[in-house]
Amino acid sequence: MNLYDYTVPESGESFNELFSASKAKIVRIVSSDTPPDTLYLQEEDEWVVLLEGEATLEIEGKQMVLRRGDTLFIPANTPHRVLKTQHGTLWLAVHLF
Repeated sequence: MNLYDYTVPESGESFNELFSASKAKIVRIVSSDTPPDTLYLQEEDEWVVLLEGEATLEIEGKQMVLRRGDTLFIPANTPHRVLKTQHGTLWLAVHLF
């Protein structure tokens, strides 16, 4: 599998699980320029890296912009949402259980 072999969705985001083990899961996320208005509240920790594009997130009411190469750790049970993404934004998310 090639990490960069993907199609950008017309709207929303696509999620592809690349690896899963008992304590971790790695997911490739590809975003259109119209992310869903979803408030995420996950039971596991999440570490993300933005490989391509740009995204604006809201975490606990504060906005932050991620650009290519930026990483972010989101502790379990932290409310967050994606507010804006550039067409073709590519993420790698590691979920830690």
